[in-house]
Amino acid sequence: MNDKWIDFAIRLQSIAQAGLQYGKDKYDIERYEEIRRIAAEMISAKTNISAEKVYNLFCNETGYQTPKVDTRAAVFVDGKILLVHENNGTWSLPGGWCDVDQSVASNTEKEVKEESGLTVKSERLIAVQDWRKHNVTNYAYGVIKIFVQCKYVCGEFEKNIETTEIGFFGKDEIPENLAVEKCTREQVLMCFEAYENPKMPTSFD
Repeated sequence: MNDKWIDFAIRLQSIAQAGLQYGKDKYDIERYEEIRRIAAEMISAKTNISAEKVYNLFCNETGYQTPKVDTRAAVFVDGKILLVHENNGTWSLPGGWCDVDQSVASNTEKEVKEESGLTVKSERLIAVQDWRKHNVTNYAYGVIKIFVQCKYVCGEFEKNIETTEIGFFGKDEIPENLAVEKCTREQVLMCFEAYENPKMPTSFD
């Protein structure tokens, strides 16, 4: 989905959503609704997903459209980084969407606990990245990825519905089959660099 057609659809949907939020004239509201439908049809034409399903997923929010926030934890033990084994067979830094009742720090800790069973403490902000510049672009909305260095406190792997196991990997042991929409090899190496250089400033796009 990483092409201009999708970018155009995303921009049209964003304009339409803002118009529906702030528009007052009933005829303008109808036009914004039509723009929203066209944006969904553009996504549908590119993905072979039904326009109705795209509309339900892509056009289901109200208010001014903003990016979603994804937090990722970099947990190191003896110089190795924690990765979780997803149900689909890929590996990833533990993390996920930031819940509305959580801060960046607390959400990061919560996701680690849910996906690995480990209790950690958020200590340092490594990076704030625009997902489109670093990961596979397959969402029809913006994503801000936040990488947080965490200290291992206690615990061991606990069975859950999201992951099948955990592992600690050295810099030269990073698995090839990463879930690149969640974290790339470059992003994992960035976490190693931050761990090895405590004074490294937070990077951001």
